[in-house]
Amino acid sequence: MSRTRRLIVMRHAKSSWASGAQSDHQRPLNDRGRRDAPRVATALVDVNWLPDLILSSDAQRTRETYDGMAVSFPGEIPVQFLFSFYLAGLEAVLDESPGVADEIETLMVLGHNPGWQEIVARLSGHDVAMKTANAALLEAQGTSWHEALRSFGAWDLVEVISPKDLD
Repeated sequence: MSRTRRLIVMRHAKSSWASGAQSDHQRPLNDRGRRDAPRVATALVDVNWLPDLILSSDAQRTRETYDGMAVSFPGEIPVQFLFSFYLAGLEAVLDESPGVADEIETLMVLGHNPGWQEIVARLSGHDVAMKTANAALLEAQGTSWHEALRSFGAWDLVEVISPKDLD
């Protein structure tokens, strides 16, 4: 039976290039990123788009984005940190989709550009600038996540939450 699937495609919050991190993978958030992550989470709660599951890159900046958001969510949300999402795009999300339970109504994927901008464009047909901490809210019908995520162009772009719009 087909049901509404809601996908939050979110790019990590602003990171620090001057952190002295050993590698790009270890780059942390800067002050603005630490401020923006909980604000975007609050905005998601306010529009009733609370994820049931979060699939995230395992990079330091996405982990810190999740940590900053988690304090604003009412309750604990399961999260899986995946190396396959580091600097990945749509193919990595498609590879993970068979493992997403059909009961999940709202899925968040947390990662990086340019892949996340590609995901929004391929699924919705809209070229959205996925700046840091932007969250694109998408909806589609599907009997499973595996099926829905392969419905290129069939997803409705409901809204884009940007921390700059929350000021």
